[in-house]
Amino acid sequence: MSRVIIDPYPHQLGGHCGSGALRDLLHWADLGWEELPGRLPGEGLVFGLGGGLSFMYTRYPGLTPPMYLVGRNADMELDFCQRLNIDTRRQQTEDPDEAWHWVKAEIDAGHPVMVWCDIAELPYLRVRLSNTRHDVVIIGYDDDQNTVFIVDNDREDVQEVPMDAFRSAHGSNGFPGPNHFATYPMRFPARLPDLLTCAREAAASAARVLGGEDALLFDVSTLPEGSLVASGVEGVQAFADDIITWPYRLDPEELTAAVRSIPVFVEKAGTGGGFFRRLQASFCRDVAQATGDPDFATAADACQRSADAWTALGEHARAEQMDIRAVSEAAQQLPALELAMQRALEQAGETGPAK
Repeated sequence: MSRVIIDPYPHQLGGHCGSGALRDLLHWADLGWEELPGRLPGEGLVFGLGGGLSFMYTRYPGLTPPMYLVGRNADMELDFCQRLNIDTRRQQTEDPDEAWHWVKAEIDAGHPVMVWCDIAELPYLRVRLSNTRHDVVIIGYDDDQNTVFIVDNDREDVQEVPMDAFRSAHGSNGFPGPNHFATYPMRFPARLPDLLTCAREAAASAARVLGGEDALLFDVSTLPEGSLVASGVEGVQAFADDIITWPYRLDPEELTAAVRSIPVFVEKAGTGGGFFRRLQASFCRDVAQATGDPDFATAADACQRSADAWTALGEHARAEQMDIRAVSEAAQQLPALELAMQRALEQAGETGPAK
């Protein structure tokens, strides 16, 4: 077959690559919960059910920009699928032909397939920053044109991408590390498990991750000497305390790059706004409205307060006149709010008579 494409394939723009891709895949499989308005889940609910809300901060010599922030952990997609009884695995290889065989076999069988791609290698994104953990969904290919059809949370339309560019993106060795042609074949259940049960498991997971368990997005063991790595709620305090030292640790050009990158990591870099906390608030709000659980309503408010504080930090960092003290003071508002959010999610995740 020279041209194969899965059509129709439902797609909406998304705030984050992982939750946007997984939402579209659930809609394609026509899976949801009757308790929800319209039955099919929104992106916030999907993100929260991954249980991967996190915090990670690193600063090390040679990094461009000179610091990195991320608000989710590494295995959110796998945890989401396991929690919802979706059969999947992360297949990885060093062989590009084997990787394409995996992708093509899924498409030929009528299954859209999620893969990792480096955003720096995808021609339609036109970005310089590398991120090898960007989730996209492949829905087809054209042998005559030597192209693949990609659905991306950041683009409204299906993107037809040259095969060479796709292979470069799918097998990139960029930041934060090689993606080894990561491919997620999925088989969906006939129905999803109970919403409140899944939501409680996910909220408890997020609380543990915010406590520092499995909080990192990538392996930090190979980072150079002098690296600072902080994670979880304690890491938020370390980040807030570190900002005021930047003028003494970074040269003027690096300092400007570090400060100006804060709003990118908080709002623009596929976070759904407010450093992923706005998506988490939407998850909690959707669960509260669908199930009547008051602890999720409380958690939604806590997540929203944290999201707003992260957004405020980004606004200080993008001010025309850079003021490192104002940025530092805005960051110092975060640790208490993050701790309150963690505790609210922990409470929402509890089950049994105590509730």
